[in-house]
Amino acid sequence: MTRRLALVGLGPGDPDLLTAQAARVLNEVDHLLVADKTAQHPGTADLIAMREEICRRHVRGPWHLVAVPDPERDRDDPTDYAGAVRDWHEARAIAFEATLLEHPGDAAILVWGDPSLYDSAIRLADRIEERGVVDVEVEVVPGLSSVQLLAARHRLVLNAVGGPITITTGRRLLEDATAGDNLVVMLDGSLTCRRLPERAAWNVWWGANLGSADEVVVAGRLDRVVEEIAARRAEARAARGWVMDTYLLRRA
Repeated sequence: MTRRLALVGLGPGDPDLLTAQAARVLNEVDHLLVADKTAQHPGTADLIAMREEICRRHVRGPWHLVAVPDPERDRDDPTDYAGAVRDWHEARAIAFEATLLEHPGDAAILVWGDPSLYDSAIRLADRIEERGVVDVEVEVVPGLSSVQLLAARHRLVLNAVGGPITITTGRRLLEDATAGDNLVVMLDGSLTCRRLPERAAWNVWWGANLGSADEVVVAGRLDRVVEEIAARRAEARAARGWVMDTYLLRRA
């Protein structure tokens, strides 16, 4: 029997930012699934609590949140990054597959932000379909992304007039900055912009834990504010045990 598997973008954490479509789908399914990273990163229990608050606010009647232990990803060999991610995706598919077998009925995977942007939920669902152990029909429900919220908080238009936007990661920033002058940077745990040459040539608009009660934003010329950003980022991580940040770099 085919079961519904919805990938629901929750937005960046604020229950007020959940879309009406997402709320409707959460009310239609039997089980709400969330990746649980607390075994490797105890501070991330807060992220599950934020998802629970979204469910309390938007799901009418009883609801069932199922935490799926997230497999550890091999981060020791940066030369085989693609292989490590591929193995991790396979392990995640097996873990969610086992949970779906244990909990019959329709289900939704709760996705932080939007499933289309630096998230593995769509690849996870594709792999579950390919394996064929569980017969699922997959649908994707978009959510507000941290990139959109960053632009709103700083009152930004992300593109320059008639210009392109490059969305990249900290891993690729130094390379991409040589070819582009308007970059949105995500997944940058090392704050790679500190290593850019000619930092005075860039402006930055940065935000951390956007959509949470203690979000923080900083903007200015990169050479003047980058150390403040580093300090505020460290404070945010110390306060909550985790930090999610993104920023726009634009050549001055």
